[in-house]
Amino acid sequence: MSGVREAWRALGRCQLLSLSALLLPCYGGLVVAALLLLPVGLGFPLLPPAAAALRRHTDRARARTAAWSGREADPPGPLPRTARAVLGDAGFWRDLRWAWLEPVTGGLIVAVPLAPFWYGLSGVLVEPFVRLERGDGDWYAFVPGGSAGSVPAVLLLGLGLVAAAPAVAPWALGRHARWSRAALSVPYTTALARRIDQLTDSRADAHDFQAAELRRIERDLHDGAQARLVALGMSLEEAGRRLDADPDAARALLGEARAASERALQELRELVHGILPPVLADRGLGDAVRSLALDSFLDVRVDVALPPGRLPMAVESAAYFAVAELLANAAKHSGATGVRVALGHADGVLRVTVADDGRGGAAPAADGGGLHGVRRRLRTFDGSLALDSPPGGPTLATLEIPCASSSPKTSSSSGTG
Repeated sequence: MSGVREAWRALGRCQLLSLSALLLPCYGGLVVAALLLLPVGLGFPLLPPAAAALRRHTDRARARTAAWSGREADPPGPLPRTARAVLGDAGFWRDLRWAWLEPVTGGLIVAVPLAPFWYGLSGVLVEPFVRLERGDGDWYAFVPGGSAGSVPAVLLLGLGLVAAAPAVAPWALGRHARWSRAALSVPYTTALARRIDQLTDSRADAHDFQAAELRRIERDLHDGAQARLVALGMSLEEAGRRLDADPDAARALLGEARAASERALQELRELVHGILPPVLADRGLGDAVRSLALDSFLDVRVDVALPPGRLPMAVESAAYFAVAELLANAAKHSGATGVRVALGHADGVLRVTVADDGRGGAAPAADGGGLHGVRRRLRTFDGSLALDSPPGGPTLATLEIPCASSSPKTSSSSGTG
């Protein structure tokens, strides 16, 4: 039954594509008119808005292709704002070429199921009751008209064509998606160059992040545990000198040394926790996020649906600190009272959502900030951070990191906390 619904849905999408193709000559005509007016100067102010209107339509076509086929077309870069820059933009010419070819090429593809559907529908609803009764000898496909005896044959043929159209529609929709991706995607060399630039940027981000982490660790060790250990050594040395002459003073210094050693040990534990929390290393991402929920003063609910295997440690660490930053932001800035965290893994992607009931308005700062740092950390793994935080709330943050599960976990990865 679901297959039948999908077939009819594909037929409806083919009809939408055919109607959408009717608008393309309008967009293409506007662009061509602006191009023809360039020699007299009138086309220069007209070309950028006409190209922008065409780009909006092609962007909708790319989004539609991705949603219906599951495969995205590589989009072009941002459209330039001046006429001269538009003329030199390869994406603009690709959009224009598609606008003129889609009504013909794409229209012929979607017509494969639409033509028999509408022809069959006319045979069911029109032919038996209008044309065949006139006796004018018209034919419906291979069925001759002009007699009442041909009505059942026309009805059967029309019903057969209507029933056969949805069976062909998924094939036509897939071929149209393939054509659209080929026509609307940037060339492979351009996509490859983009990928190289992205990897270069993410590698630079990873180097900067690691350098910043090393500086932070060095600073914390120098200003914290190292200073306390130096003071501890001096206290012990002074206590040794006073042990015989002034036992009470030596005893007091030993007490200070003990307190200093405890503080140094606590700072070392906090430093290690900031690098790799033991609960994350021992029990995995699910239990580590539950520990974050227990430490937060907000009402945090955690839903974990991770596979039995452990995720890569670097990915777990990135997701853990991203959730920690989002919970900290919710506690400090959003005015939220409740947060829901959901962790899942499907199709080779770790997906984490953090939703709070705060006032909203969250956005990564371009010049830094916690959310910007989260986004840079995730980019190292080809991950992404999507924020939906309208003014007034609520806020929904979605993290996605491509990865695969590996070694067995030491704890259950499902349930709530």
